[in-house]
Amino acid sequence: MATPTPIPAETDFRHQSCVYGSDAEFLAMAVPFARDGLRRGEPVLVSTTEANQELLDDVLGADAGRIIQVEPACFERRPPQLAAALHRYWTRYRSSAPGGTVRVLAEPARVGAADWPRTEAGFNVSLAGTGIWLLCPYDTRKFEAGAIEDACRAHPELLVGGRIEPSAEFTVPERAGGVPLSPPPPGEAADIFRFEGDLVAVRRYVLEKAGPLLQPENAVAMFGIAVGEAITYLIEHGIGRAAVWVRPAAGRVVCTLHSDEPLDLPPFFGSRPPDLRCSDTGLWLTDQICEWLDISSDSSGCTIELATPGSWASEN
Repeated sequence: MATPTPIPAETDFRHQSCVYGSDAEFLAMAVPFARDGLRRGEPVLVSTTEANQELLDDVLGADAGRIIQVEPACFERRPPQLAAALHRYWTRYRSSAPGGTVRVLAEPARVGAADWPRTEAGFNVSLAGTGIWLLCPYDTRKFEAGAIEDACRAHPELLVGGRIEPSAEFTVPERAGGVPLSPPPPGEAADIFRFEGDLVAVRRYVLEKAGPLLQPENAVAMFGIAVGEAITYLIEHGIGRAAVWVRPAAGRVVCTLHSDEPLDLPPFFGSRPPDLRCSDTGLWLTDQICEWLDISSDSSGCTIELATPGSWASEN
């Protein structure tokens, strides 16, 4: 068995990836990680495949009962929900954990989804300041080379042969890729609503466009709330005009808001839980409601795009 994984020198959020290609390599990574945590009195949470969990249980024996086991489906939640769940886990156990450190071994459940690289990169921002040590195994028998490359870019550190090494391919969060924005194609400009401060009118437009595409009625209302918060955010930051466009795309109902005025946005805006002591809670509610949210801004202006599954998506 591999030597114990070295303990990080600091207790801030640690985000590591480990690539493996056999059962033996999985155990050589997972067993020391779990045993070291248990020995130090640190809570250990594991979410992996059923086969890997059985392998780990067999080796750990009685110690397996001291590990918190979580079904992989729990890690299929949307990025802000997943980050919030990990944050709650740390908050619950940090007072009793040495140094406030809790360990999580989580085999990615959503690799292959277009937004998963952004989810992984977003953890570096949304979980910063916590004592979570998050280790993400990637099975080369299951994931393509592109997913492994994305993992190296999203994780500051790699676990290689029981040693922690910096990832040479790591991309700082500000430059991590996101869901590509989709401007309206030529010929559809007539469907664009020109918002100039009339909140009632833009809400009516959104509900009229989204209504036939969403079921049940509460889905339409929630989508309207999400778009309304995005519009309100623009207004609160001095932007009173925007083009608004609602349409179906790839099984989703998508709304794009674009203004020629730029916004000063921090990295991964919307990924952090809101500070309820502050009046500016950003677009957290919008990000909770929608399947995904993407925001960009540069000298040419800003764009907010959000989407939710259409009523026809489950039929495909």
